[in-house]
Amino acid sequence: MSNPFLKKIEQLNKIGIALSAQSDTTALLGQILESAQELTAADGGTLYRVINGKLHFDVILNRTLNIKMGGNYTKGVPFGAIPLTNNDGSANCSAVAAYVGNRGETVNIEDVYCDDRFDFSGALKFDQNAHYRTQSMLAIPLKDFEDEVIGVLQLINAQDETGQVVPFSVESESLARSLASQASVALTNRRLIDEHKKLFESFSKMVADAIDKKSPYTGKHCERVPVLTMMLAEAAINAQDPIFKDFTMNEAERYELQTAAWLHDCGKLTTPEYIMDKSTKLETVFDRIELVKTRLNLKAFQEIVRKHGISETEIAQTQANYLSAYERLKQINTGGEFLNDEGIDFLKFIAGKNYTNLMGEKESLLTDDELTNLMIQRGTLNDEERDIMQDHAAMSIHMLNMLPFPKDLKRVAEFAGGHHERMDGKGYPNHLKREELSIPARMMGIADIFEALSAGDRPYKEAKKLSESLKILGFMKKDGHVDPDLFNLFVREKVYLRYAESYLKPEQIDEVDPAKIPGYEPLPEA
Repeated sequence: MSNPFLKKIEQLNKIGIALSAQSDTTALLGQILESAQELTAADGGTLYRVINGKLHFDVILNRTLNIKMGGNYTKGVPFGAIPLTNNDGSANCSAVAAYVGNRGETVNIEDVYCDDRFDFSGALKFDQNAHYRTQSMLAIPLKDFEDEVIGVLQLINAQDETGQVVPFSVESESLARSLASQASVALTNRRLIDEHKKLFESFSKMVADAIDKKSPYTGKHCERVPVLTMMLAEAAINAQDPIFKDFTMNEAERYELQTAAWLHDCGKLTTPEYIMDKSTKLETVFDRIELVKTRLNLKAFQEIVRKHGISETEIAQTQANYLSAYERLKQINTGGEFLNDEGIDFLKFIAGKNYTNLMGEKESLLTDDELTNLMIQRGTLNDEERDIMQDHAAMSIHMLNMLPFPKDLKRVAEFAGGHHERMDGKGYPNHLKREELSIPARMMGIADIFEALSAGDRPYKEAKKLSESLKILGFMKKDGHVDPDLFNLFVREKVYLRYAESYLKPEQIDEVDPAKIPGYEPLPEA
């Protein structure tokens, strides 16, 4: 291909392909201006973008002066933006770039020192300070698919084969306009991608915030789990541990994991509030322990009446006995401690006691449903309620699988849906074992548990000390609940401490001795 112009067309096509493949906006900006210089043999140039009614200097290049500013170059642009409107609201058309930005027209000037249409005071001042001579200038608008100007490409001092400054030719102008069109498409696509990404990120955070606000018993769980997950991920990436030597994550993979962390509990949107907020064993719409209290009062009164003529001391003793029974029932109702055999026998004894209702019928002091709930050995949820609560993990997977995720986010459902699985396969919803779970999914499992253990903003429990939370997590590691290697990394790299310093109350942060953490295994000495 001997024709120079055809060579330029081929070069333009290659540039267009390269621009469309560029995913980094700052790198794209520099690439656009460099390509324009190369096509038109321009000594320098500036790329502006329209942001909030002003032309912002994005990239400035000059070969003679060895200037490289903005874009992804190390030196930033020190100049302020050029307003596209004057103080009176009229269009600012005094500077060439502003004129092109407002009118959307190309301007080609042979010599700026001989042109009286525009204000070149800025260029003249630059020339004086830099001992340079700005001569030919070509300014071209960048327009989006709606024909709106999104930027301006301004080139200066076209050079011939000998290096002499010449006007920009019709051929150069045509090539530059074609490049500007391709650049506009690339920038618009990049902007749309970034906007959609930002929109989805905001949507993910909105869902997490809605879940956190749905119940006071979750605190800021959905907000903190992503933070802790990414802290653990960075620790694995930077670890000296041979186990993680091959573990890496690029920017897209980090975003995928963070998105999964934000959405890990989205299934809780379908969980009934009376289950999420069940703070006692007898709570439904209200805490039914008050009904039990009424029955005990009635029972005590009936016994006193039946024993007509008993002394004040015996009356007080009867009342004290039933008050004591109520206090113990109230304590069991909180679900704060494991219910042992003695507690179960006590509940059966109370359930065997009858009282007479207003219609003269004999009824148990505890209904069958109340007895079933009070006999929950750990926590406040019965088996049916626990199944409903645990179903949120399956619902998260179901809801996320309904979304048409792009390739870069295809594992969001897998990461998010695995945070309640256990390494021994006894977790839920799919009973997956360690080898069936990805490392990011296992990371989320630890982050989910530790946030819940260490949270200091839950109304149903006191804030645990850091050492206490790690002790419980250690026992869970020994019990096959969490990944052993990630647990060791979590402790060894003090991920827990970096998190605690930002998110725990000062009184929670106590001294931690790794040697006293159950299940912790330090790296063997080299």
